Amino acid sequence: MKESTTTSSFERVLDARLVLSVIAAGIMSFSGVTVETAMNVTFPSLMAEFNITTSTVQWMTTSYLLVLATVVPTSSYLNKRFRTRSVFIAAMCFYIAGILCGFTAVSFPMLLCGRILEGVGTGIALPLMFNIITEQAPKRNMGVMMGIGTLATAMAPAVGPSVGGWLAENYGWRMIFAALLPVLGVAFLLGVFSIRQSHEVSRDPFDVPGWLAIAASFATLVFAVDLGSSLGWTSPAELCLLAAFVVLLVLFVRRERRAGHPLISLAVFSQRRFVMGVVALVCLQFVVLGLSFLIPNYSQLVMGTGETEAGSILLPGCVVGACVAPLSGQILDRFGPRRPILVGATCALLGTVLFAVLSQSLPTVPAIAIYVCFAFGQSLMVGNTMTESLSFLPAAVKADGNAAINTLQQLAGAIGTSVVTAVVNAAQVGATDMAWVTMVGARGVPASGMRGRGAPGVDGVGHRASGAGGLVGRCGVRAVI
Repeated sequence: MKESTTTSSFERVLDARLVLSVIAAGIMSFSGVTVETAMNVTFPSLMAEFNITTSTVQWMTTSYLLVLATVVPTSSYLNKRFRTRSVFIAAMCFYIAGILCGFTAVSFPMLLCGRILEGVGTGIALPLMFNIITEQAPKRNMGVMMGIGTLATAMAPAVGPSVGGWLAENYGWRMIFAALLPVLGVAFLLGVFSIRQSHEVSRDPFDVPGWLAIAASFATLVFAVDLGSSLGWTSPAELCLLAAFVVLLVLFVRRERRAGHPLISLAVFSQRRFVMGVVALVCLQFVVLGLSFLIPNYSQLVMGTGETEAGSILLPGCVVGACVAPLSGQILDRFGPRRPILVGATCALLGTVLFAVLSQSLPTVPAIAIYVCFAFGQSLMVGNTMTESLSFLPAAVKADGNAAINTLQQLAGAIGTSVVTAVVNAAQVGATDMAWVTMVGARGVPASGMRGRGAPGVDGVGHRASGAGGLVGRCGVRAVI
């Protein structure tokens, strides 16, 4: 079909170009989550190589998610202002630059800069994929296409820890970045030749004050959560950060209500069912990112597994989830949203509860089985909840709804990661041996109450666990979950 810049002349059809367009944008989203979860497995190695602590290394994840949360709100503007193919190319350039920066990093700040560039690229690509689906997919196939879209992000948590752990253990963590370059090259070619323009391009001005307000508010909240355990949750500095977050958020809301061309139309939050769907997705994302950060490190530092085995714990569950995602869309198209969403919520809740109850000693096989249950529920929930939530919005604000969902999901992921680190770091305050902290944390006893004591005979573990003991212990897992 001949490409057109007007919505009225675009025919929604499920063809090869649509599928390839979604795959091209999905590969970049897939790569972003893959690097994120793959690097989680390498945190003990990164801490040893760069001589950094748990609270520092977790910024590999938090900074990436924070950048996502500040870039994704611009997706509605980018979608209206620029041609879809141009937005895709810009996103790809940012992401490849970040991958190259990470591959050549000789210091932790350089590695962090790479993650920030990757966050910009993924922050543009993730909502772009769903915008393509909602604008171009036939209504009768919307559930299936949303399932295909979520397939990319569902597979990534499996590929990241397992393949990333194997690469890091055998060839070093830099090979994680190198392995993605050919995949990104294929995605670039697919996108350039398959992405079509389905809507008219407008020249609305960019809401700079609104963007600065929401970016600053999100950054302030993440800093507040990240520093809470060290500053004290009731300290003046912590309270000032939380107050600043509230003030900035209020300023953003007031700005968007008055702006002629708002960054995100807040009218989407007047739809009660849309808001309920967003809340469900945000809560689920909080748990998903918390578990993907915690489980591989818990396995290595508590159960004594290697990077490959620790990373592979998530693999079976994510493979199951990836297979279920497109099928869940078909279930929605045929039976409606109620059945798959309720079944998914039940399975996800069951898996989360089992992790909390059995966290004192959780060998690899039971951990795999529980995560399969959790991932099955996640795959039934995410795509279907997003499809159903967006269905309550008028076509004119669907891009704003998509931006709101993706923004809050990324913010929830950033907060989830920070909360995980903050809670488990509190268990290691004053400890002199991180292996001992693991034992104390598993019993739910604050390490600060037994200051100065250590566990004998753990020298071989202590070096690797140094600075990472805050990632382990049942008290941390229970509090996070």
